[in-house]
Amino acid sequence: MFSLIQAAGWPIWFLIIASIAAVALIVERSISLRRDKVIPPGVLEEVLTICRNSQITGEMAQRLALSSPLGRVLASGIRQRGAPRDLMKEAMEEAGRAVSVDLERYLSALGTIASTAPLLGLFGTVIGMIEIFGAQGPTGTDPQQLAHGISIALYNTAFGILVAIPALIAYRHFRARVDSYLVEMEQQSLRLVDVLMSERK
Repeated sequence: MFSLIQAAGWPIWFLIIASIAAVALIVERSISLRRDKVIPPGVLEEVLTICRNSQITGEMAQRLALSSPLGRVLASGIRQRGAPRDLMKEAMEEAGRAVSVDLERYLSALGTIASTAPLLGLFGTVIGMIEIFGAQGPTGTDPQQLAHGISIALYNTAFGILVAIPALIAYRHFRARVDSYLVEMEQQSLRLVDVLMSERK
């Protein structure tokens, strides 16, 4: 491994740091964006049952808000249960926007790594080309320096692509997952609004 890093030259360290950061972000988002953590099963049904039994309390709403991102959105609607429909929906939309920011945390960093890794690889390629040109001298070509320049150029190009591809795939995957969660939360919150409004009639 060390011999490979040595052959790739000092520019490879930027890509190694980027790859470590990408792996850390992918692992963190994989844990944080688990479905059972964001939208636990049965939460809406439990809330609807409590609403029908008129057992809503401030403590219950607070506990619900701390339980999950979906609970946070539903709790904002419960707190406005006596308000007009538009005000209740607005409160849930505001909570949904705050939840969206939390769910999208670190995704921009992952996208940045995916887009800059090929550029870092290209930077290493340029450094390798400079080494290759530096191998040309008045007395001829230094084969060792020429080979080192070629290895720097190729290793950095390959490693830049190797870092970018999984980072981009993970970024797109997590973006799609967050979008689907937000749509589902919106649907469940609208169902809660309908139930709360129907109970007033």
